[in-house]
Amino acid sequence: MKKTINFILNGEPVEHAVDTNKTLLKMLREDFDLTGTKEGCGAGECGACTVIMDGKAVNSCLVLAVESEGKDILTIEGLTVNGELDPLQTSFVENAALQCGYCTPGMIMTAKAMLNENPNPSLDEIKEGISGNLCRCTGYKKIIEAIHSVAEQNNS
Repeated sequence: MKKTINFILNGEPVEHAVDTNKTLLKMLREDFDLTGTKEGCGAGECGACTVIMDGKAVNSCLVLAVESEGKDILTIEGLTVNGELDPLQTSFVENAALQCGYCTPGMIMTAKAMLNENPNPSLDEIKEGISGNLCRCTGYKKIIEAIHSVAEQNNS
């Protein structure tokens, strides 16, 4: 069964008919070809599918697409404005905070929501803030440094 929903996706209003049992993750990837949002565990444990919904980081694998009715959804693709990378994306590149890149979109979206809420987090707050995101490659040091670098730029 399908339901028509209206929401904002990466700054643009959308009206979309979606199967009522489809997750937000599947809708973004399959219906809108926004493949930056990754499916990792499918159980809300790894953070690879993180998007920002109404300012909060959410695991899109745990949210039904119909729950996005009236919401503002931001994906990794929506961070780039006029061809310019978001400062977090740039910092991840400059700080070598990515290896295979699979966790990177979710990690960046989690960090973006965290910095929007707390623009000057301590290193411990950054570690806690990204604790729901798993990275099997980097060991987190460079990820934390990349996020901290953006926080310092925001507060200088």
